[in-house]
Formats: sequence, C-alpha cells, structure tokens
Amino acid sequence: MASIRIADEPAFVLHSIPYKETSLILDVFTRTHGRMALIAKGAKRPHSTLRPVLQRFQPLLVSWSGKSELRTLTKSEWVGGMPSLVGDALLCGFYLNELLVKFLAREDEYEKLYDRYADTISALSNLEFESKGLEEILRPFELSLLQETGYAAALDRCVETDDLPDAKTLYVYQPERGVRPAQSDDPGHWPVIRGESLLAIAAGNFSDPETLSESKQLMRFLLSLHLQDQVLTTRQILIDLKKI
Repeated sequence: MASIRIADEPAFVLHSIPYKETSLILDVFTRTHGRMALIAKGAKRPHSTLRPVLQRFQPLLVSWSGKSELRTLTKSEWVGGMPSLVGDALLCGFYLNELLVKFLAREDEYEKLYDRYADTISALSNLEFESKGLEEILRPFELSLLQETGYAAALDRCVETDDLPDAKTLYVYQPERGVRPAQSDDPGHWPVIRGESLLAIAAGNFSDPETLSESKQLMRFLLSLHLQDQVLTTRQILIDLKKI
C-alpha cells in the first residue's frame, strides 16, 4: 500500500497520550476522515512548533502521511476564533470527547457530526453570550451522535404506521425499533414522551422546559443502551452536579 498524504484537514484533538520521550499520540476527529490516530513526533520538546497548537477544543488544520493505522502528523495549524472552555463548559467539552471516543470507529466519515461538534464547542466557548443553557446546547449533539452512528431511529415517525407522532398522544421509544404509542404493559424503564415533544426534539427545538426534561430522559436511555456498563467519567460528574 502506498503512503497516503492528507493536507490541511479540519480537525479537533480529542485526546493525547505521551509517546516515548518527546512525542505524543493523538486521537483526532477530522471532518472527512473521522477519528484518526496520529503520532506527533517531537511535540513535547520545549521549542516544538506543534506543542502550543495541539490543544483540545480548538479548531485546527492538520496534515499527515503514512500507510499504517498510526499516521504521522506533518503539520498542524491553529485556525482560531474560539475562546478557551472554562468551568462547566470545559467539563461538557470533555464529555463530548468521551462520547466520540466511545461511539466512533476509526476512519469512518461523519461530516454532519463533525459540523455539529464544531458548532457545539463554539456555543460552549461563548456560553456567557448564549441564551441557551448547557442542556439545550448538549441535547442536539447527543441526538446527532446517536442518529449518525445508527443508535437512534427517527423520532418524527411512528414505527407502526410511519406517520408523524400525534402531538397529544404519549409514546415510548422501543429499543431496536423506535417510537410507538405507549401501552399499559410497556417496561417501566422505557421513557414515555409526548408526541409534541418528539416533534420538537426532531426539529431541534428544546426551548420548552417539558420537552427539555423529556429529551434528557430519552437521551440518557439511548446512550445507556449503547454504553451498557461503560462509565463516562465526565458525564457522571455532570449528572451528579445536575448540569445535564
């Protein structure tokens, strides 16, 4: 296999670990190549041009080459334009990164999800100027992640009739199937959601407090179905702090 060279690919660093004395192994989320493992040679050296650039939650343009699963980072350029995340927003950023690492296989393309991630990080970085709270910012990303990776069916279609949910009817999300009208013998742990909320969630509208509350229960349920016994550290911290 010939060596592949990619230049100036939009990316974010999700995670990094030390490698030998002077290098880093990076887990990066790129727009058209998905999650990539890159080795940043010499990035830990004091005068490395890479060292100040490879920061989480900052938009980058990265270039790499190689033919193995671990490619070599050849250039990284900071695009700029986003303030650093602090406080609760920083915790939320780590939560997003944990979700991506758990859900995304390497080198699968997720352009829509990348754009949603970039928008979400931008909203978190400008939280003091946002009219939305943390939950309203995070819910659309969680939904996009679940749907883009195939772990959530459409919320604006009833699986039994393929019709839009009726706003005044109560529905459940049945695992492996999707949304259907609630029944008296449904398992108690299946979230019950108003048709009105399902339509709003599908449209990305989380402004109604009841819709936001129901979307929280639905997202927790769907995420747990996939994660099973895996614990997301920052997610649990945010839940304990009642932030999400």
